[in-house]
Amino acid sequence: MKRRSFLLTPPALALGSIALPNKAIAAPLAIHSNTTLLARRGKGPRIVICGGGWGGLTAARHIQEKLPEADVILLEKNPTFWSGPMSNKWLIDIVDTQFVNRDMLGPANKYGYTLIHVEVTGFDRAKKIVHTGRGTIDYDYLILAGGIRDNYQAWFGEDREAAEYTRRHFPNAYIPNQEMYSLKNMVHNFKGGTIVMTLPPPPHRCPPSPYERACLMAWYFKKNNIPAKILILDPKPIIAPITEGYKMAFSELYPDIIQHIPNATVQEVDPYNKKIKTAAGEFDFDEAVLMPPHQASDMVWYADLIVKDDKGKLGDWADTDERFFTARDDDDVYVIGDSVGFISDQFGYYPKSAHVANAMAKIVAQNIYERVKEQEVIRALPDNLCYMMVNAEPRESIAVFFEYELDASGKVIQTQIDMDVRNSDFVEDDLRWIKSKFDDFL
Repeated sequence: MKRRSFLLTPPALALGSIALPNKAIAAPLAIHSNTTLLARRGKGPRIVICGGGWGGLTAARHIQEKLPEADVILLEKNPTFWSGPMSNKWLIDIVDTQFVNRDMLGPANKYGYTLIHVEVTGFDRAKKIVHTGRGTIDYDYLILAGGIRDNYQAWFGEDREAAEYTRRHFPNAYIPNQEMYSLKNMVHNFKGGTIVMTLPPPPHRCPPSPYERACLMAWYFKKNNIPAKILILDPKPIIAPITEGYKMAFSELYPDIIQHIPNATVQEVDPYNKKIKTAAGEFDFDEAVLMPPHQASDMVWYADLIVKDDKGKLGDWADTDERFFTARDDDDVYVIGDSVGFISDQFGYYPKSAHVANAMAKIVAQNIYERVKEQEVIRALPDNLCYMMVNAEPRESIAVFFEYELDASGKVIQTQIDMDVRNSDFVEDDLRWIKSKFDDFL
């Protein structure tokens, strides 16, 4: 897709639903994409949020509560919300599907914003219009909360057939969709052999979670006496974050199953013959969890908000103001969550985690309130907290905490605290943490 062109798809061919406060309406069939999707209601500003994950759902609830006169609209293509946090536990049945897969219509009706299940296909920022598969919708403020996309092009170039074959046969399940079930089926049906797990180069979504996934898969194989070997191909020179905690988990709990291979930047993937070449060597595999490099979500690319260098070369993440999460060339567009760009030369990027997305959403909700009310816009910083289960019998977790502050020059500084000693208290803390977050937006 050319950088400045819109991606406009054919009209939708199936019924969708629009959830307005206290009611749901069947969406008309095959609306032409130039049709206005929804007339404005009320006299307040219209805030359109694209993406119904942790960031988008949080933003919708808090903006509508702060600005009850506003017309808050959430656009999300998926029919339900799927939580990335706890999904590794779901893979081995520590939590059930109802725990991670939640209704979205209920929160929309509860908090009073409008939810439309539709795919975003493009933007006209000059006219402040969002294009969708079923029509257009205008906005005063726009929030992009689309998460990430898998950059298979980094591995396969323009060979889309190889990329799609890889996605179908060796899914990584880092974006909520059918891949979650495919990966779970692979784990539960695995009879033995070598599983290769690639890690993207940083920054990527939830940095410690691939290691957690390896531990929980290893626990499942160990419990069920399945002769498995998990090779973690890590482009980084060391395990990070929670370095010592994971090193101890690998060596003490799963020494015969997990092998961590550092400096293993992927050079070539042959999904058909189940081979992978890295800077640390070549490996054959029986099954794989193939995670390519991550990039900002499609919608950030559609909006032409990807960062560029001095020569105009595109990067991977949104070109955002590190103070207020607005697009650097458009103050009325916000980017929150995983797509957010570079923050500080001390640590690079905020962790691309659900906790950070939730925190950013509340910060942006407050900033939009301040703008609408013509108040001073106050900068605020997020924090981050991740619990990672490494053993299921007994249930034990480790954790990492990130804190942010401004130095004398105004630069954001990160303090990272790894909690390496695994214990059962962190498991209970994790459950309390996610309940508090779910209560915040669901």
